[in-house]
Amino acid sequence: MDSSNSTGILHDFPPFFRVYRNGKVERITADAETVPPSNDPHTGVQSKDTVVSPENSLSVRLFIPKIKDPRQKLPLLIYIHGGAFCIESPFSSLYHNYLTNLAHQANVIAVSVQYRRAPEHPLPVAYDDSWSAIQWVASHVNGNGVESWLNKHADFERTFLAGDSAGANIAHNMTVRAGVSGLFGVKTVGMVLAHPFFGGKEPDFFSPVIEYIFPDVKIYDDPRINPAGAGGVELASLGCSRVLIFVAGNDGLRERGYSYYDALKKSGWSGVVEIEETEGEDHVFHLFNPDCDKAAFMMKQVVSFINPVP
Repeated sequence: MDSSNSTGILHDFPPFFRVYRNGKVERITADAETVPPSNDPHTGVQSKDTVVSPENSLSVRLFIPKIKDPRQKLPLLIYIHGGAFCIESPFSSLYHNYLTNLAHQANVIAVSVQYRRAPEHPLPVAYDDSWSAIQWVASHVNGNGVESWLNKHADFERTFLAGDSAGANIAHNMTVRAGVSGLFGVKTVGMVLAHPFFGGKEPDFFSPVIEYIFPDVKIYDDPRINPAGAGGVELASLGCSRVLIFVAGNDGLRERGYSYYDALKKSGWSGVVEIEETEGEDHVFHLFNPDCDKAAFMMKQVVSFINPVP
């Protein structure tokens, strides 16, 4: 949809965003309401924001459950939010409420990562920002980082990466990068991908958006977008030993999740991968309807994955 005047629409990608000729970006789907960090009265989970990249105005939101023993070490969950690489943030009510509940039920310290969003910041910026945040987390391994919760209570031998939708895509890429480059002192035990966004060999409804926000890349062959393509070569480098994938029956990305699962099993990666399908539900339903029985069951599966019974 084009217009000849200077304020007309140059690029239109409903339901995500449109770009005007004067450079203005309008997000068609608004972010959920942002909320401040808090001490949650129902769960006892505390949260706070910490700047990790002053030059790029990026922070993380940390969540910690009730600590009964000042020497207690808890599993560490690094979470990357979804939103088509272009909407949402760790500070939206959607993700704040989800991470509060997850920190409480799984008894983990959670770090919710902020990254610069497309289209103002095209990919691979989101990948690089997320990796920088993970390196910031890893800087606390020896107990002398800037954030006391991580210094005192994070068990870096039990680290998990997780994300939903585009955030699941980023989480996958970060786990590959950890496997290739390493994170000193950090053992990434597992990865949780909820309704992951991955591309395929054929265009789909989201292809025009990806082509716009990831310029100069052959997205159908790029392993960051289509890890199951090209024989799934990079999958063998995945830097964890366990993976849990969720797909939803009514989600247009359902088959991509299964393709990733199949490619990972065939890649030569030595870990264990599980896939769980929620029938009759749509993309990231568990975030928008967290109190439904199916979302509660999904949460229970994540909790069990992080805290397996010996």
